[in-house]
Amino acid sequence: MADIDLNKVREQIDDLDARIQSLISARAELAAQVRASKGQHLSPADYYRPEREAQVLRQVVERNDGPLSDREMLRLFREIMSACLAQQEPLRVAYLGPEGTFTQQAVQRQFGHSVRAIAQASVDAVFQQVEIAEADFGVVPVENSSQGMITHTLDRLFGSTLKICAEVELPIHQNILTKATDLNEIRQVFSHPQSLAQCRHWLREHLPNVECIAVSSNAEAARRVRHSNDSAAIAGRNAAEIYGLPVLFADIEDHPDNSTRFFVIGRGLCPPSGDDRTTLLLAGHEGAGVLYRLLEPIARAGLNMTRIESRPSHQGKWDYVFFIDLDGHAEQPPLAEVIEQLNEIARLVRVLGAYPRAVEPHSSTHSYEE
Repeated sequence: MADIDLNKVREQIDDLDARIQSLISARAELAAQVRASKGQHLSPADYYRPEREAQVLRQVVERNDGPLSDREMLRLFREIMSACLAQQEPLRVAYLGPEGTFTQQAVQRQFGHSVRAIAQASVDAVFQQVEIAEADFGVVPVENSSQGMITHTLDRLFGSTLKICAEVELPIHQNILTKATDLNEIRQVFSHPQSLAQCRHWLREHLPNVECIAVSSNAEAARRVRHSNDSAAIAGRNAAEIYGLPVLFADIEDHPDNSTRFFVIGRGLCPPSGDDRTTLLLAGHEGAGVLYRLLEPIARAGLNMTRIESRPSHQGKWDYVFFIDLDGHAEQPPLAEVIEQLNEIARLVRVLGAYPRAVEPHSSTHSYEE
């Protein structure tokens, strides 16, 4: 390898740093001009455009040739956009707290760190904060890849006028957080019921005689055990840092590809971004073949259905509604035509949201936990 003049390399780095800083400042100036063109009396939510952000991030992935991974480039650009948007007033984002939950990580992944994240005690409270405009957006968990749907979120969507504005997919890695130095010292394990279920086999093998106690969140579990020497929490590394707990065992989830999907909820429907997903709420008329009749127009149009879930309608005994995810945007063909057809045959058709699909890196070779 040829000798490297480190002083010269450092001078080049200094020059690049100055240019990068100048370009970021120029971007912030342009973002301020966009905001000024829309008027000074709008709320921060009126300036945040999930579809535009998704388009920018897709271009980041397409342009990236390394050496930084797609994930790192996405993270850097999210933070730049977050800071530019927050120049005058940051977005207020309610989320299922307390501080240290995976939902807080989903907030940071979607909005960056230049927002005012407002922890709430329940999914209901997140919806309420957005509904009364105390928050611009909310973030709630909706589905785990190994444990299925979070039904309370679906039920709340059914009863709300709010719309799904974006989706976030977050890899979930569970860890044993404890001040104990050996598994034999642990007498109790605290965690959210979903996390206990995601680590069921690991717990059975390594802590078969330990009491597992379900609590409202993983962060609450970490808070409870931070002053104990014989208790442990199952939670993410974010909670470990916040509550000062060592990680005794990492990545104890039963499925290594364990992920949770979150919805960003807001008060309006998003325009198309070019790569979208639509969530519909459907209910048919009584009689045989209800579901078949609802799905037939979808199949006939060749639309890709990525999820279907039934929930009680709470409007009659054994009466159900269906939550359906479809590729495409509700305002664009062929999905727009399918919705028109459904309106003719169904007793209930609601567009719960049409939103950009989560922007993911091309390769999972490099990963990180935000």
